Amino acid sequence: MAPRYIDSASLASVLPPAGRTLVAACSGESLLLADAVMRAGEALGAMTFTGIFVPNLNTRTYLANPRCRVETFFMTPELKAAGAAVSFFPLCYGDILTRLRTIQIDAALFMVAPPDENGLCSFGPIADFLVDVWPRIPVRIAHINPLMPRTRGHHGIPFSELKAVIEAEQRLLGFTEGTPDPVAQTIASQVAGFIPNGGTVQTGLGKIPTAVLHALTRHRDIRIHSGLIGDAVLDLADAGALAPGCAVTGGVAIGSQRLYSAVSSSSFAFTPVSSTHDPRVVADIDRFVAVNSAIEVDLFGQVYAEMTAQGLTSGPGGASDFARGAWCGGGLRIIALPATAAGGAISRIVGPNGGAGPVSLGRMDTDIIVTENGAADLRGLSHRDRAEALIKIAAEHHRDTLSNSWTAFESRF
Repeated sequence: MAPRYIDSASLASVLPPAGRTLVAACSGESLLLADAVMRAGEALGAMTFTGIFVPNLNTRTYLANPRCRVETFFMTPELKAAGAAVSFFPLCYGDILTRLRTIQIDAALFMVAPPDENGLCSFGPIADFLVDVWPRIPVRIAHINPLMPRTRGHHGIPFSELKAVIEAEQRLLGFTEGTPDPVAQTIASQVAGFIPNGGTVQTGLGKIPTAVLHALTRHRDIRIHSGLIGDAVLDLADAGALAPGCAVTGGVAIGSQRLYSAVSSSSFAFTPVSSTHDPRVVADIDRFVAVNSAIEVDLFGQVYAEMTAQGLTSGPGGASDFARGAWCGGGLRIIALPATAAGGAISRIVGPNGGAGPVSLGRMDTDIIVTENGAADLRGLSHRDRAEALIKIAAEHHRDTLSNSWTAFESRF
């Protein structure tokens, strides 16, 4: 059956009222559908919206009326301001997928490319969860976007499987990563020393991940296998650092128009979370290196990556999935972060159990911690040796305080 063509004013007539709707957000969020949700208002009833909403990228709340609710796995400022109407689930990516596969989802709102000659609509560079779960969602409402690039790695969705469509052009959402600062560059140069030619790298977005990829431009035959892909992979391509063929596999691309213009090439593949974050898939990748950032690391080597002074901003994300896969396959797990914050006043290497918020990665989930002051290789070390190694890469003016905190804690052993 052919889908029904609708306009934005007709959205409420095809959404099942008071159900749960999955929103495909990230860089592929349809602002047309998001605004249509808000205009639908009371007609939606007590609807729940769930999805991956990225801070500083996805600013819509989907709270069309006082009875609407949102389930999120990252906390944006807009959703935090909504208070009790928002439920925050601090799950790793593998567990998010399990949840989306097992809860009832009545509808999905998403953006796709126009159908190709085989009647397939590509999800473009946003393959993360929808590719895995759309067959079990009965009501599929698509924004057909001529500006959505077609990508390899997934089959897309048959046009005939859509219930309703709306057509309009919209540029993908994104942002530029900026130029890494000297501290990030120093950290990245040390991380790069642990990544071999022919290695496969997982990293995210931000100053340090961007700097790490920039630091690999003199490497050769590098591959990327990651949940998130940013503009920095293009610098690797321009430098001749990427392996021939399909060298970049990701779940979602978030970046500039330059990136979105490149993702249709044969160098890129976009695959769902069941592939990108599956520890069994990661374990089969030769010379795999997971590089992730953190807010704090304590003297046990526990990693804190979810809470700032402004409160919880994230769940554990995909870092634990990649750490598990790297361990199973003999890969390497690196955490990279600046030694201080607030102009040096705050140490980001903290005392035992001294980090803010929940532990994102346990002490057995990391191999190497890197700051601008060096690298602490924690593999095979005792508690005391781990603490000493971490104190050495802290800022010099914080080391005495950290040593004292360790001595006081160790006396309780």
